Amino acid sequence: MSMFCNQCQEAAKGTGCTIAGVCGIKDDVARLRNLSIYLLEGISIFGTKAHALGVSDAHVNHFVMDTLFKTITNANFSKDDYFNTLMNGMKIREKIKSAYLKAGGKIEGLLPDAATWYAETPAEFEAKALTHGLKIASPGDNEDVRTLRALVIFGVKGLAAYAHHAAVLGYESNDIYAFMQKALASVTDDSLSAGDLTALVLETGKFSVDTMALLDKANTESYGNPEITEVNIGVGKNPGILISGHDLKDLEELLKQTEGKGIDIYTHSEMLPANYYPAFKKYKHLVGNYGNAWWKQNTEFDSFNGPILMTTNCIIPVKDSYRNRIFTTGVVGFPGVKHIPDRKDGTTKDFSEIIELAKTCPPPTEIEKGKIVGGFAHNQVLALADKVVEAVKSGAIKRFVVMAGCDGRFKERDYFSGVAQALPKDAVILTAGCAKYRYNKLNLGDIGGIPRVLDAGQCNDSYSLAVIALKLKEVFGLKDINELPLSFDIAWYEQKAVAVLLALLYLGVKGIRLGPTLPAFVSPNILNVLVEKFNIKLIGSVEDDVNAMMQGH
Repeated sequence: MSMFCNQCQEAAKGTGCTIAGVCGIKDDVARLRNLSIYLLEGISIFGTKAHALGVSDAHVNHFVMDTLFKTITNANFSKDDYFNTLMNGMKIREKIKSAYLKAGGKIEGLLPDAATWYAETPAEFEAKALTHGLKIASPGDNEDVRTLRALVIFGVKGLAAYAHHAAVLGYESNDIYAFMQKALASVTDDSLSAGDLTALVLETGKFSVDTMALLDKANTESYGNPEITEVNIGVGKNPGILISGHDLKDLEELLKQTEGKGIDIYTHSEMLPANYYPAFKKYKHLVGNYGNAWWKQNTEFDSFNGPILMTTNCIIPVKDSYRNRIFTTGVVGFPGVKHIPDRKDGTTKDFSEIIELAKTCPPPTEIEKGKIVGGFAHNQVLALADKVVEAVKSGAIKRFVVMAGCDGRFKERDYFSGVAQALPKDAVILTAGCAKYRYNKLNLGDIGGIPRVLDAGQCNDSYSLAVIALKLKEVFGLKDINELPLSFDIAWYEQKAVAVLLALLYLGVKGIRLGPTLPAFVSPNILNVLVEKFNIKLIGSVEDDVNAMMQGH
């Protein structure tokens, strides 16, 4: 095989991509991505020891976090970017190693000092890595150990994405940085048993909860608590800029730089929930949302006509028809696409090139009309708690179904649209993430003024859904979250969804349905453990699953 990657739901043949990624990543880039993770493990061997001695280096912490984020599916396709990451990473590894030794640390007992050489090309680096026998795919020969390590690595990738967004807004946690490095160092330790690694998996879930809570605090303290909002999905007459991804700071700076310039700003995909925050409502040129989930961008970016800014994953291979109109920033990269540099020394990003291009473009082509409603994060739903509780007690609401997570290209995901349409009129859907695009434009009505689809926001706002569930447990005087009239029917695609899943398991949620397929990296034995301990199950038919959920199964 020329590569191996099994981190996303669309892994080839349900086992792994071995020639090129289904996502579009090339084999040489995928191998460099694997090497980046191995290098992070080497940095973290020293980093976790340094943290234990009270040594924390912000540069090292940010490099580990941002490189983890960069390796998420559909984030970065740039060979040159990964090569630069490897070159910088080896310098950072020496930096934290020196800091560790200066603090009194010892080399004895640490793993062999690998990945400290330098190379002039990515091919030369990989050749040296292979010569030294480095493990550049999932480490370990035992498939159960390999599964547990994969759950940790992929979960920490998702956790790092959320930590990155919080850090951009000035909210950081040294405990979270220390855990990232502890987790990466631990997966290199062959002395850890399956039991040790299982505990580490649940600890990853614990820190996923902590990180999503930190990001929730960062977003709400920076931009206010999301409010119930009607979002326009039509278009205006001005030229537009389309902003996609999750980074609210990028949106804020773009809005400020385009104010009064006759340019409309549209959100796309996971940026949709930005419309719910009070701070952004003052910008009259934020006119609404254009398009759907990430995987439709090849057609929707064509019809948008103006510039597109990709702030985080998910970017897909870029078509020539809009190549000269798309820009990346942050951890995102794609060959031949202009990249907007990061902020330096407290400055803002410079979006002037995008703005000038927008002025020369025609307005977006309309692809739909109407409005959609969202803004049901925990603060807003808890403000409606009395109304919700009364609806449950009266029988008007029989069940809540959490259908959060990711959308994707596979036709099997029509299942989630089918469930939304088949659920009885006394069931309410709680959602977050781009999975909502499977049903958020359906006319599903309301229950006594409560919409039957309550959109909490981005995938990290799955934290809001957990807060809502825990509060309802308290209000109804229940001892266990699993006693609520609540079912989980989750769509997953990439590693942030893994972090959310581990967070739910850590919180004790049982009976989660997961689909459209189970993770390719989970061995039969570990799957049996998940089934026995947490009652995780694969989605089935729409009819069977709806009947089972409404009966509490």
